[in-house]
Amino acid sequence: MTLDPGVWGVLATPLTADGSAVDTESLARQVRHYETIGATGLTVLGVFGEAARLTPAERRTVVQTVVAAADLPLVIGISALDLDEVCTEAANVLPVVGSRLAGLMVQVNSSDPVALSKHLNEVADRTERPLVVQDYPVISGVPIATADLVAATRNVPSVVAVKSESSPSPPAVAELVAGLDVPIFGGLGGTCLLDELAVGAAGAMTGFSVPEGLLACVGAFREGGFEAAREVWRDYLPLVNFEFQAGIALGLRKRSLVLRGLISYDAVRPPAAVPPESMYRLLNEHLRRTPDVSLPPPPERSEGLL
Repeated sequence: MTLDPGVWGVLATPLTADGSAVDTESLARQVRHYETIGATGLTVLGVFGEAARLTPAERRTVVQTVVAAADLPLVIGISALDLDEVCTEAANVLPVVGSRLAGLMVQVNSSDPVALSKHLNEVADRTERPLVVQDYPVISGVPIATADLVAATRNVPSVVAVKSESSPSPPAVAELVAGLDVPIFGGLGGTCLLDELAVGAAGAMTGFSVPEGLLACVGAFREGGFEAAREVWRDYLPLVNFEFQAGIALGLRKRSLVLRGLISYDAVRPPAAVPPESMYRLLNEHLRRTPDVSLPPPPERSEGLL
């Protein structure tokens, strides 16, 4: 059994205005939106969900809220790298997610393929759950050669997918697709989605404030191949690129979700930064030019955008 192809939306974790608690009403609204637009499934407690900055109780609340809000299958992210800590994180949420779990997303924690396969097999044995392997060295701090990731994954029967976020991702996705018999998903905010699909990716597993675009691109690729997907994706790509700015990406995406009416507040937790006001004004201009987005008309201006 493997993950179904398509778009697995990575959920933001909406917070209250002061950032002190999870805004469960906004979270449920975001989840229902993904279900309405036709997402394959959802990824909960990912990097975009600020999972590493949530308490265990908050993580459990997030999963409870998502499970109650929609019937989509779920991938649950694990932030820890140490085996015992990984299993502790999993034990905190597994009773809540129950049969809705499609996979636990576990980080690459070693550059050594033998050590990595041993770790993944131990996680699978102790949790008795299927695994999604996430290769995201910018976050984990652990780089691994793609050939070594292939070798490690081949020795872990419980792996149901790989999420490849090692830049540049298209060459990595191509090598993973050639070497493994599980689906490979791209991430990185969708910045390389078209090229990842072209080299065999099964879809996207990422956070983007207009996930309708991810669905449109993946759907167009299935129906008409590269040219059709390229035609669709080019209208979303300026916003994709704008949102993927180091340090302020999360703040921009949350503000975009607020403007779209999907969450109520754009609070983030450190070390995520609050974007400068000039970027908020520019975000509005990008959103007005992006399909599937409806915003109030802009105020009259006599000067430039900024």
